[in-house]
Amino acid sequence: MFKKKKAEEADLTIIDLDKENAPDEKGSVLIEFQNVSKKYIQGDHEFYALKDASLVINEGEMVVILGPSGAGKSTLLNLLGGMDSASEGHIWFDGEDLTTFSDNRLTRYRAENVGVVFQFYNLIPTLTAYENVALMKDIKTNTADPMEALAAVGLADHAHQFPSQLSGGEQQRTSIARALAKNPRLLLCDEPTGALDTDTGKDVLKLLQDMSREKNRTVVMVTHNSFFADIADTVIRVKNGAIQSVVHNDKPKDASEVSW
Repeated sequence: MFKKKKAEEADLTIIDLDKENAPDEKGSVLIEFQNVSKKYIQGDHEFYALKDASLVINEGEMVVILGPSGAGKSTLLNLLGGMDSASEGHIWFDGEDLTTFSDNRLTRYRAENVGVVFQFYNLIPTLTAYENVALMKDIKTNTADPMEALAAVGLADHAHQFPSQLSGGEQQRTSIARALAKNPRLLLCDEPTGALDTDTGKDVLKLLQDMSREKNRTVVMVTHNSFFADIADTVIRVKNGAIQSVVHNDKPKDASEVSW
């Protein structure tokens, strides 16, 4: 277990983060899993989606979780985001044990600390890009200005267009802007390039990598694409509900260099 560290204001140039929710110093421990399991009971049988997982994720890291379908990647992501609860073990976030949280406190944790980017965008089709991003004001106080969030992903000129008027890459960037508008310390991405062509996918990966490198956000991406391991600071490989390996990359590639 680690001690809670005092948050310091992030050095952002586009999005003005509130001091209360700013990241700690880059490299300090943000998340720790201690022998975490997620168990489901089906009749007389027990099934582990994740078994005895232990790992550490540092503030400001870009982490890639790799594994085939059904390996336990999404379970791991849901536990990180407080969207699911552990059956066994402890999950520490900035010195606090999420496994002891009440439902209300877990909801507050998600609202204050976690942003999520989905594979298929999950934008509301009847709202403009601006309005989709502005929805975060209903979830959390002290959010970033929607226009600043859209500007951060290069979509200021598309703010008043509806999702149907945007390309796939622009819709995904709107999804990222919506997540960024929460000023999350932890950005979770579930196959964020799965529905994109290679060139657009590179743009999205570059944006996520810049969030880690330049804004000190902790980015965790779930994917089955092993090429993405080259751009990560840490690569976690999952198979059959267990963590097979955790590898730290001293010299990750720039996202623009990755081909698949």
